[in-house]
Amino acid sequence: MSDDGHQQGGHERVPSRQRRRFPEISSRAYEHPADRSALVALRKLSGFDTVFKALSGLLPERSLRLLFLSDSVRVSDRQFAHLNDMLRDACYILDLEKVPPMYVNQDPQPNAMCIGLDEPIIVVTTGLVELLDEEEMRAVIGHEVGHALSGHSVYRTILLFLTNLALRVAWIPLGNVAIMAIVTALREWFRKSELSADRAGLLVGQDLQASMRGLMKMAGGNHLHQMNVDAFLEQADEYEAGGDLRDSVLKIMNVLPRSHPFATIRAAELKKWAASRDYQRIMDGHYPRRGEDKDTSVTDSFRESAASYAGQVRSSKDPLMKLVTDIAGGAGDLGSRVRRGFGSFAGGGAGSSGTPGSAGTTGSTGTTGTTGTGGTTGSTGSNGSTGSTGSASKEPPRDED
Repeated sequence: MSDDGHQQGGHERVPSRQRRRFPEISSRAYEHPADRSALVALRKLSGFDTVFKALSGLLPERSLRLLFLSDSVRVSDRQFAHLNDMLRDACYILDLEKVPPMYVNQDPQPNAMCIGLDEPIIVVTTGLVELLDEEEMRAVIGHEVGHALSGHSVYRTILLFLTNLALRVAWIPLGNVAIMAIVTALREWFRKSELSADRAGLLVGQDLQASMRGLMKMAGGNHLHQMNVDAFLEQADEYEAGGDLRDSVLKIMNVLPRSHPFATIRAAELKKWAASRDYQRIMDGHYPRRGEDKDTSVTDSFRESAASYAGQVRSSKDPLMKLVTDIAGGAGDLGSRVRRGFGSFAGGGAGSSGTPGSAGTTGSTGTTGTTGTGGTTGSTGSNGSTGSTGSASKEPPRDED
C-alpha cells in the first residue's frame, strides 16, 4: 500500500489515501490478450526498438517535445501541483522507476495521450482537467502511466510513422487496399491497448465508480447530476444485443475509423474485468513480474489472444456474432436466418414472387424490386430487374481518450 510521506526513487508526497502498491508488476498483468500478444511478439524481435529509435530523426518527436515545452504548462511542484502528486502516486503504485514529464495543453476538447520514443511524454488538455474530479483524473493519469509502462508510446509512435510512410506511397497500384489493411490492423491494436490502459487506470485509482464516471463524462460532459452509471452501462448492453445483422455490419463500419473503443463499451469492459478473478489476484499481490517477461512465450500469448477472441464471440449477444457461433456449431437452416436477419434492408417487405425479406430482391418477369430505407426503387424490367439498394452514410464520432 502507498503510505503517507513515503519516499523512494523520487516518489515523495504520496497522497494520503491508502492504496495497494504493485512492486515489479509486469504490464502483462493488465494488458488485454490481443494487446499483449502483439507486444510480446514485437519485444521478441531482436533489436526492434534499437533500429526504430535510430530513425527518431525522421520522426517529429523532438519537435513535439519542444512544442510542448514552449507552448504548454509543465506539471511540477510549482505548476498543477495536484496533478504532479497524482502522477508520482501512479508511478509509485505501478512501480514505474522514472516519472515521465507531463504537460497541460490549452484545448477545450477533453483528451490525454502518451507519446515518445526515447522516453514517454504525457499530455492532458485543459478540457479534461476541468471536466474530471480528483479521483476521475487519477484514473486517467493511471491510464497514461499504464501506456508508458507497457511501452505503448514507443510502438504507437513507430506504427504511426509506418502509417504515414504508407500514405506517401498511395500512388502505387492497389496501394489503397494495402494501406487500408495496415490502418485497420493498427487501429484494432490501438483499441485493445486502450482497454489495457483503462485497466491500469483502475489499478492506480482503485475506485471503479470513479473510472466509470470519467468515461461517462467523456461521453456526456460535465452534467453528472443528469447521468447515471447503471443506465450508462445498460446502453452498452443495448448496443451489443440490439438490432439485426444489418446493425452488426453498421457497428463494424462505425468502429473501423476509430483509434479508441466507444465510451460505453470501455466502461462495460472495465467493469467486467474488475469483477474477474484476474483482477482480484492482482489486488491480492499475485501477478506477473517484469523479471519474468523475457521468458514469456510468443506462442502462449497468441494462444491466449485467440482464446480471448473466441470467448468474446461465444458470449456476445450481437446478432452477427451469434450467427458465427451457430455456423461453427453446425446449426441448421442458416440460410433462412440470414435472410431474416437482413430483412430490414428491404423494409421487411419482398418483391413480387421474389425471395421474402431480401434486399434488392430479383422479382419475377415485369416485377419491381423493393429496397431498404435510404435506397431507390428498382425499375420495372423484364426477366426480373434487380432493385438497387442505398445506405445513408454517417460521419464517425470524434475519438476521445
